[in-house]
Amino acid sequence: MCPNRPEGAESDLSPAVRTRAKALALALRQATASVGGRGALLHRWDPGTGMLTLVAADGVAAGAARAWSELREEQDVPPSCALRRGVLVRTAGDSLGTGAAGTVAVPLVGADGPIGALSVLLSGPDGPDDVQRSFLHAVAAWATERLERPAGPPYREYDPEHEKTVRTVELTAALSEAVTAQDVVRAVAEHVLAPFGAEGLIVSVFENGRLTRVGEVGYPLDYLKRFEGPLNAGMPITDVLRSRKPLFLESPAQIYQRYPAVTDRILMGTSPKMAWAFLPLVASGRAVGVSVLSYSRPRTFDEADRALLTALSALVGQALERARLYDLEHARAQELQSALLPRTLPRLPAAVAAARYLPAGRGEQVGGDWFDVIPLSADRVAMVIGDVMGHGIAEAATMGRLRTAVRTLADLDMAPDELLGHLNDLVSDLGEDFYATCLYAVYDPVGRTCCYSLAGHPPPVLVYPDGTVHSPVVSPDPPLGAATPPFAAHELPLPDGSLVVLCTDGLIESADQDAEQGLTELLRVLSTATAAGPARRTGTDQEEDARRLEELCDTVVSALVPDREHTTDDAALLIAHTHAMAADDVASFGLPDDPRAAGQARELVRDQLAHWGLDDLSMTTELLVSELVGNVIRHAKGPLRLRLLRSRILTCEVYDGSLSTPRIRHATYTDEGGRGLQLVAALSRRWGARYLSDAKCIWTEQDIPNGSGDRTPPHWSRPAEPAPSILRS
Repeated sequence: MCPNRPEGAESDLSPAVRTRAKALALALRQATASVGGRGALLHRWDPGTGMLTLVAADGVAAGAARAWSELREEQDVPPSCALRRGVLVRTAGDSLGTGAAGTVAVPLVGADGPIGALSVLLSGPDGPDDVQRSFLHAVAAWATERLERPAGPPYREYDPEHEKTVRTVELTAALSEAVTAQDVVRAVAEHVLAPFGAEGLIVSVFENGRLTRVGEVGYPLDYLKRFEGPLNAGMPITDVLRSRKPLFLESPAQIYQRYPAVTDRILMGTSPKMAWAFLPLVASGRAVGVSVLSYSRPRTFDEADRALLTALSALVGQALERARLYDLEHARAQELQSALLPRTLPRLPAAVAAARYLPAGRGEQVGGDWFDVIPLSADRVAMVIGDVMGHGIAEAATMGRLRTAVRTLADLDMAPDELLGHLNDLVSDLGEDFYATCLYAVYDPVGRTCCYSLAGHPPPVLVYPDGTVHSPVVSPDPPLGAATPPFAAHELPLPDGSLVVLCTDGLIESADQDAEQGLTELLRVLSTATAAGPARRTGTDQEEDARRLEELCDTVVSALVPDREHTTDDAALLIAHTHAMAADDVASFGLPDDPRAAGQARELVRDQLAHWGLDDLSMTTELLVSELVGNVIRHAKGPLRLRLLRSRILTCEVYDGSLSTPRIRHATYTDEGGRGLQLVAALSRRWGARYLSDAKCIWTEQDIPNGSGDRTPPHWSRPAEPAPSILRS
């Protein structure tokens, strides 16, 4: 835009004029970048008044540009001199008080003569070299074409040179937006091959003495394998990398004359070429790779072709180096993130789960989305999903810390609201700039309930066995790092065979829809995908269950994120199929609050294990129960209750009315007691304590030996009341 335009005037311009202003600003940025300048200005000449009017400026302060807002054609300043002489003009000195070392101006020459001038303020004493001069003329020609067609492109005959100029500036614009190395290859293929009549393209990077292909166009893979491996002397690419100068071979005769040792490899095969332009890709003063344009017929490269291709290769080299650095950082960040996410999800008696993590298709860095499924005592299952706000390695590392913290706190059998309170303290300690959302839920297969708490996170979605899809409407607490505990606790009944669906906002929110619209779409997709017939769950194994969940995840992702390449946020999805414990697999008994309780507990255990066909575990379980009950009698208070759970393992629980924490003591040789919990730890595969509102539970777990009882979890094979499956066959 012209620097003396009144504020707000741009909104009054027509779309065509605004488009032209953006194009001219782009041309000025590319001109400045090509010579490493400080800024650029564009003047248009009015033959009637003899005045040059400033129509666009970039990188130049409005106050400084105002001195050149109107120039007479006879003035001794670079734009006027370039206009009068019709050639590139370079002057020394700081003409506008910007700290520039000089100015270079190029005339804008239209179909009927000069129409203006393009000026670039130089940052150093050296003027543009031949390649830079060629590029400045190309930018000037492109700007001239834009100035001559303000209302739209008039009809003109095809001009190859004009097409090259236009494509050159378009290439610089595409390269400025390229993020990955593949983006660079696509930009070169789109904007270079056709204007220069080439049919083949290979872009390679030079690393550790080897040339690695980044991308190619017009070559079959079996032909490209001829050139894999370390570089050797006597090859065109080797000479180009060493000299950092382009090499143009116009016919097979030329390449045979200069490189007879590699002629057969280049000319023979399924994709022979007859002319080549080997262009070094130089960045930071070193050759970072090679770009090869090839032609199916011999051709001559004139001086204009050579200068322009050389200029383009410099732009490609800079873009490729930047993209390679991004690719390297992005790959490392993704490796870190992948290492921090669970490699596989456990298949538990009470829940089988599947998940998807979708990295953003666009954007410079990874995000901090995570999920996890954690087995708890009494066959309960914790499901967690979260999102660290922001993108980058720091956020990915923070995600890993939070996931580890959640697992540690979950092992303490904390309630969801209490766990989020501790997690909030952790995030707050990271600093004021760190925030995260989180949903932590616990499914109890015995009570058939789901308890959860939210910290700024989308609510869970529940799919019931009858096909009803429901998302509870609750007021979520603020995100972790911004919240003030306590967090709200929510509890929902969850019938046997229900689905629990958790996701991050990247799945339901995008530039095209808000979170509420996305949640509505998620409910619709789940309702359609799970509208199964009356197929019974009887006989369904976990492998089949997991397969159906994987298919459901794919269905949801395809519907909610149809264009992953253009997403700007990471997304995570976790779906768990819950299974309640059958009534026959739960045995609960009340015990008296006196020393007789230990003996009664042993008898109850012996009878119940005999009923389940687990007599082999009877002696060990009686010892465990005796120690746990005796510990309550000595150190806690009633009421006492014993509960046994049978699934893949045998769980023994003793409840009491005390909130004191049991601890393992280091008893001396002369102590008569204090070894009870040591015995419990030695006899069980795992043990611990969890706390209720007015009581606590000490639990132990034992493996069920092979051949003892029914090894298949009973609630998988013999549900009390078979329920229809909500997963499609």
